[in-house]
Amino acid sequence: MTLQLARLPGEWTPAADSLAGRVVLVTGATGGLGGAVARAATRAGATVVISGRRKRQLEQLYDAMLAEGLAEPVIHPLDMEVATPREYAALAEGLERDFGRLDGIVHAAASFTGLTPLSMHKPDDWLRALHVNVSAPFALTQACMPLLTRADDSAVVFVLDNPQLLQRAHWGGYGVSKAALERLVAILHEETDESPLRVHALLPAPMRTALRRQAYFGEDILQRPLPDAAAAAAVYLLGAQALAVRGAVLDLRPD
Repeated sequence: MTLQLARLPGEWTPAADSLAGRVVLVTGATGGLGGAVARAATRAGATVVISGRRKRQLEQLYDAMLAEGLAEPVIHPLDMEVATPREYAALAEGLERDFGRLDGIVHAAASFTGLTPLSMHKPDDWLRALHVNVSAPFALTQACMPLLTRADDSAVVFVLDNPQLLQRAHWGGYGVSKAALERLVAILHEETDESPLRVHALLPAPMRTALRRQAYFGEDILQRPLPDAAAAAAVYLLGAQALAVRGAVLDLRPD
């Protein structure tokens, strides 16, 4: 880990209006973490745009959020595996047309196909992991930067994974992609440090998600907490109170 580590203030909890007036885009919204972030940002007062590759699952999340009494999210299907720069630009143009602003992105989309030795790693899975986990977040962020830098305060949150684990055997393209993503955070922070756009990395503790279940198939996943704590931390990073930790990794792992 080359980025500075930071901790969530112990007394901080999301307020109902902490993201009021902000527009936030969440990728991978149909996953465990992405769905939790969409809910948490909505509860904090943001207008949330939920993105993912399967429209039907986005519609199910939409229905579930309404059933929970949350404000209506905006659906924008986007398959990070095959989307082109033109599609990223179209998304940014749509946000500008519909809202006139964008105040945050949480990159919760991830590609992971399981633990595999490099000698057996399918090249297609390797390329998919590098693209979805690194190249696509770069391209989407770049397309949205004119909107993000126009805001008085904005944030892009990239989700990392435990580097001590990912440098071990069998983590393959996923492990390499998360190391590359950390470098992307560092470079983008250096280039935006004096702009309204803050760049953050989020390092969750182990949590109950499909990715965790796939990586640790012998573990009782029900013993892991839901991704609510990581979602709350994402809300913290999206708000102006996170200025002091821009360019750092918000580390949620236990001491």
